[in-house]
Amino acid sequence: MHSKVAVIGGGLMGAGLAQVFAENGCDVSLYEPIDDARDTVLARIAENIRQIGGDVAAVDKVSVSDDLEAVVTSATYVTEAAPEKLELKRSMFADLERYAPRDAILASNTSVIPITRITNELETAERMIGTHWWNPPYLLPLVEVVQAERTSPETVEATMAFLRQLGKEPAHVKKDVPGFVANRMQHALWREAIAMVAEGICDAETVDRCVKNSFGLRLAVLGPLENADLAGLDLTLDIHETIIPELDRSAGPNPYLKEQVEEGRLGFKTGQGFMVWTEEEQAAVRKRLATHLVKALRERQTTDSGDV
Repeated sequence: MHSKVAVIGGGLMGAGLAQVFAENGCDVSLYEPIDDARDTVLARIAENIRQIGGDVAAVDKVSVSDDLEAVVTSATYVTEAAPEKLELKRSMFADLERYAPRDAILASNTSVIPITRITNELETAERMIGTHWWNPPYLLPLVEVVQAERTSPETVEATMAFLRQLGKEPAHVKKDVPGFVANRMQHALWREAIAMVAEGICDAETVDRCVKNSFGLRLAVLGPLENADLAGLDLTLDIHETIIPELDRSAGPNPYLKEQVEEGRLGFKTGQGFMVWTEEEQAAVRKRLATHLVKALRERQTTDSGDV
């Protein structure tokens, strides 16, 4: 277990990452350059912990600063959670390479940018790795561990071992491609869902109803390739012969999605996207999701304690 961890960024993901490390006994130094975010990050972490019934005393393990060098100078593990902007991340990692100890692991929480694009010009890229946590990181177990072109096997092994110690489910992504594994599958589903609405096959509510009340119920315990094996690959092939040629093959975002954005229909933030949302409906969705994820976390914790 790394005793001293640095988190770069105190937004939604950065606060969540700091929470996970602190709740597992790590001393966490968090860098946040924006005053409002820096001033509220400890309160946000405490509120997250309260919502899941944890020990708020873990917040005492987190210190916050606007001095990047001071935050990382003694860390053995550093993870950035900066906005999804390539040049910003490149600049950030150049600073981390300069300030962090030579033997510290440097990780990026990017959700789609290939790690090699971020670190390919750095001298010590063998210690740099992608660790894509899912939001909220204190509730979802998956962390995609992305091996870039120059990431050493030792860095991969050490990172996966550390994540297991944190109670996470690390998944080794051996090829550094945009979106890694889970986001590629998620957005393939979204592409087809948007295309069906755009083509008038059904409305948005119907798409979601079909997913939530069919294969969506199986996904937590039966992955897509397990499902294919269960059904039989001969049957899977027969089905694919018919359905694959019919699926959307757009090389870019669907024009219908672009139209929504251009006309200001952005989803919850504007009250309308694929569907219309009142403030009460938005709150109900957030509560339903949080309740579901907390319940799943409790079930995992009960199962893990029973295995000991």
